[in-house]
Amino acid sequence: VQLQASGGGLVQAGGSMRLSCEVSGRIFSGYSMGWFRQAPGKEREFVADIRWTGGSTYYADSVKGRFTISRDNAKNMVYLQMNSLKPEDTAVYYCAADPNYQKVIFARRPTDGKYRYDYWGPGTQVTVSS
Repeated sequence: VQLQASGGGLVQAGGSMRLSCEVSGRIFSGYSMGWFRQAPGKEREFVADIRWTGGSTYYADSVKGRFTISRDNAKNMVYLQMNSLKPEDTAVYYCAADPNYQKVIFARRPTDGKYRYDYWGPGTQVTVSS
C-alpha cells in the first residue's frame, strides 16, 4: 500500500483547506484510513479515521465539528476537509492505512507509538497564520 498526501499550504485563521490522500496498492474491505499530524516539537497525534468499507468515522476532540474525513473508494482517495482553521492546527499532516481495526482504535489515543499504523505516506505541511 502506498499513500501520497497533497493539498497543504498556507491559510489564514478561520479559513479552509482540503487535504487529499491518493491510495495505491491493495486495499481490502477491513482497512481503515487515518489522518495524523505533527507540530514542531510535539508528538504525532491522531486527527481522524474512516473505515474503507462502510465509511464510519471518528475524530479527535480538537477537530470535531471543524474537520471532515471522507473517502472515494472508486478513486482510491481519502480527504480531510478542514474548516475554521486555527493557528494551533499548524502541523505536518500524514495519511495512513491499517488493516487491523483494533489497532486503529488504540491509535486514537496517545500511545507513545505502541499502536502505529502499518502504512504511511509522506506528510504535507499545513500552516495557519493568525
